[in-house]
Amino acid sequence: MPAMADSSNSGTTVVSKSSTAPAPSAEGTTSSAKKEIRVERRSPSYWRVTFDNPPFNIFGPETIPQLNEVITAIENDPDLKVVVFDSAVPGFFLTHYDFVPPLSASTGLPSGPTGLHPLPDMLVRLSRAPVVSISLIRGRATGVGSELALASDMRFASREKAILSQWEVGAALVPGGGPMARLPRLMGRGRALEILLGANDIDGDLAEKYGYVNRSLPDDQLDGFVDALATRIASFDRAAIADTKRLVDFASLPSDPEIGAGWDAFITSVQRPQAQGKIKQLMEMGLQSNSEIESRLGHYTQTLTQN
Repeated sequence: MPAMADSSNSGTTVVSKSSTAPAPSAEGTTSSAKKEIRVERRSPSYWRVTFDNPPFNIFGPETIPQLNEVITAIENDPDLKVVVFDSAVPGFFLTHYDFVPPLSASTGLPSGPTGLHPLPDMLVRLSRAPVVSISLIRGRATGVGSELALASDMRFASREKAILSQWEVGAALVPGGGPMARLPRLMGRGRALEILLGANDIDGDLAEKYGYVNRSLPDDQLDGFVDALATRIASFDRAAIADTKRLVDFASLPSDPEIGAGWDAFITSVQRPQAQGKIKQLMEMGLQSNSEIESRLGHYTQTLTQN
């Protein structure tokens, strides 16, 4: 079946718009590779990281080295205090994992510094970095997009345009980026299970009510609010920010084994016949190629036949 089969996607590099310093380049990529992530240094203490992989901002194994470059830079820059993640692709913040490459393209990647697979590794490192991370969600944050937002320190959503979802159970999959460990800490067990097992789309207002995001704001106010908050935090003392965040992390973050168990369960689940059949149905409908399917993934997973 076609899920996680051959891939024609190229690797990418990370580029910086505003800094005169050379941009980091993803290990194993070339200068001619497609660029999916942009880093804009608005000031030494405040960066914007923008996902720009149209048409749907799908996250795949070729995206991992680029994001690793960004996470490593966030961890190591001595002046950085705040980073905001956003999207340049209308309707999509960051979406699900890419089901076109062979599974070995993901399972064959070396572990990250935490000992976890590179995807959960990067999310854990983002949460623990001495830098404040904020996800500005306009459009769909589905699967990996939701998981990156959950790994961020704060999340702010467009009231009219944000959609968050952990869609995986609807396709007989287990989410792999740690939402089982993070969501109950944010919203309690019952609501976390509603999100995960209902596998449905959550709009900005409900996400705010449940604690999925910090706030849902009118779309025309979202950018101004996030920029003002990021600029304000970036004006404060870096050591005070890092120490305060470290103590909050100690009280609230899941352990590495909790996060790693989710990835292992995802890899196991994607190989099951039930998941293979449902992914095949979705790919035949137009997953990863049809905007109608990608934009209403919660609806279309409910139409899948049993295998």
